[in-house]
Amino acid sequence: MTEEELAALEERLAEAEAEVERLQTTAADREARAAHLDETLAEAKAELASRDAELAALSDEVAAARSEAEELRGGLRSAAEKYRQAVLASRAEVPPDLVGGETVEEVDRQLEAALRMVAQLKSHLESQAQAQRVPTGAPARRTPDTAALTPTEKISYGLGQRK
Repeated sequence: MTEEELAALEERLAEAEAEVERLQTTAADREARAAHLDETLAEAKAELASRDAELAALSDEVAAARSEAEELRGGLRSAAEKYRQAVLASRAEVPPDLVGGETVEEVDRQLEAALRMVAQLKSHLESQAQAQRVPTGAPARRTPDTAALTPTEKISYGLGQRK
């Protein structure tokens, strides 16, 4: 082999060694990056597990709050029904069908409307009764009008008055 061929081979060897060194650096960088990504993935998995636990705890709290809210709604309905019954017991003039509601406020609103309706009905019935009222006692005595009677009827009337 000639010196030129040897120099060319050494040059190619140097280039190959430089390429190997570059590839080793790239591989080391990629391994470091892969290790960093593995760490990041592990952290993300840990964060996800933590958030899943938080979500489960929050779901349990929401379920408990919903249960409590439903229990409170039931208590509110029960209290409103007892209030309705007490109000209706104290207001015998109000028909129970006119008053309902699931809250005390609804019962109060419907009670007011029912009281207005009852007052209107009472007023209407009183005005009708007043129009149909007959005065008490006997009517005033008057002498009958004999002008329309025949002579025979007048005689009979006169004889009837003597008795």
